[in-house]
Amino acid sequence: MISVKPTGEACGAFVTGLDLTKPLDAKTVADIRTAWLEHHVLAFPDQPMTDDDLERFTLYFGDFGHDPFFAPIDGRKNIAAIVRRADEKSPLFAEGWHTDWSFQEKPPIGTCLMGITIPPQGGDTFFANQHMAYDHLPADLRADVEGAIAIHSAETAYAPDGMYGQEKDAEQDRSMRIISSEEARLKHEHPLVRPHTETGRPALFSTFGYIQGFKGMDPDKSNDLLVRLYAHQTQDKFVYRHKWKPNMLVMWDNRCLLHRASGGYDGHDRLLHRTTISQRAA
Repeated sequence: MISVKPTGEACGAFVTGLDLTKPLDAKTVADIRTAWLEHHVLAFPDQPMTDDDLERFTLYFGDFGHDPFFAPIDGRKNIAAIVRRADEKSPLFAEGWHTDWSFQEKPPIGTCLMGITIPPQGGDTFFANQHMAYDHLPADLRADVEGAIAIHSAETAYAPDGMYGQEKDAEQDRSMRIISSEEARLKHEHPLVRPHTETGRPALFSTFGYIQGFKGMDPDKSNDLLVRLYAHQTQDKFVYRHKWKPNMLVMWDNRCLLHRASGGYDGHDRLLHRTTISQRAA
């Protein structure tokens, strides 16, 4: 029987009492899903999982998501390495608050991240609960976000001239296998307030770096709304700070969370393996 211990913070729980290196029965998977929907971030400590184990676990909760701008690790189609060398000087990857691949027509519902090489300090991941952020919207901001349609694009990040584009590869010397392309300039629209696809509970769906504006709204008003929204949804009271350990798997719900990376581990290697979870095909 699994044990679920909440962090006591805005989201998150630690799950023990199971072995993820072995197949799980249907009841255990259902229990994990229930905990995931309640706590939004689940951490599974002391799980020395292989890539096969990681892929098997991911598929319990949906199909593999499409990672358009990460090259997979050798020998795999659905696992990407989140890696940074001890001597790397490039800007930290994913340091800004975001929801994974919000610019896709059908963004992934979740992400799994397996800690392999974990520095002795630093490298924490921050999660911001967007159900709570929605519930605590001040009246003036709520009036602006209800019914707003956001225009998402990966252009500023993954286009050839973007933050992670090949035009900057030489100067950045980045160890992650990022693929930039013109595909990043595509745009998709999503409601700023979305009901969760399983619970129906509303949440803010907003990534500051991926939203280029709002449908039918002039640029100045769009930028003002983004700044106000960003300041609200990333408040400390909505945030859980996760500390990693080796052999720890973390899964989180992209439908109701923002997350960001942090540094503080210069001089140490860091390696995690990542999969994304898409809505199960009908």
